[in-house]
Amino acid sequence: MGTTQLETVPEPKYWHLKTVLAEALDSEFAVGEILPNERELAARFGVARATLRQALEQLELEGRLQRRRGVGTTVAPPRMGVSVGSAQQGRPGESGDDWEAADSTPAAPPAAVARLLGTEAGEAVHIVRRSRVTGGQPVATELLYVPAASVPALCADDAPAGPAGARAVLRELRNLGFDDEDQAVELGSARADEAKQLDRLPGAPVLVVTTRYFAQGRTAAVAVATYRADTCRLTF
Repeated sequence: MGTTQLETVPEPKYWHLKTVLAEALDSEFAVGEILPNERELAARFGVARATLRQALEQLELEGRLQRRRGVGTTVAPPRMGVSVGSAQQGRPGESGDDWEAADSTPAAPPAAVARLLGTEAGEAVHIVRRSRVTGGQPVATELLYVPAASVPALCADDAPAGPAGARAVLRELRNLGFDDEDQAVELGSARADEAKQLDRLPGAPVLVVTTRYFAQGRTAAVAVATYRADTCRLTF
């Protein structure tokens, strides 16, 4: 990796440094290779470590780098295409649904989700936790919020817990059937629990996909899925 002085570059230093680093990743490093430490890189390019961190964070956001616990910063493999539309992955409980259900618990959803569901503040709903693995690698975690009205055969307080409870909720959703859905995608950062499930560091960039499922003229469920931004390229 050659030395490039950035003092006379008119654009932000970190942005130009990001471009220089990206070119070096293409020509001098292999996938999975560990980058030199920050001190060495900052000295080599004649920039402050804060500038270097900005460039590295941008490259991580773009999926070029990965920060791995106990390893350091490594060159990321090419992003994989992950389908998020129901036509490709199936709706919850339906055939083709490629999420793995982990458990289900009754609890009040966040205020923003409660507004989407049309439930009262503090009203308990079924919360199904699911995960998605592609190519042996965890790529997403999801919380599926289901109000009692959508699964009347299950009482939120008496429904079975764990994987059996999750399967019961999904089975009732399959019986209900969805008429339509809408989706929104935004950039976020991984919470500690999400980072652990996705094998990332807390604060790592993620893509948050919120899906509302409709049945019988109302919102029947809301899914909030968190995808790894460093490895996923979402397709709809």
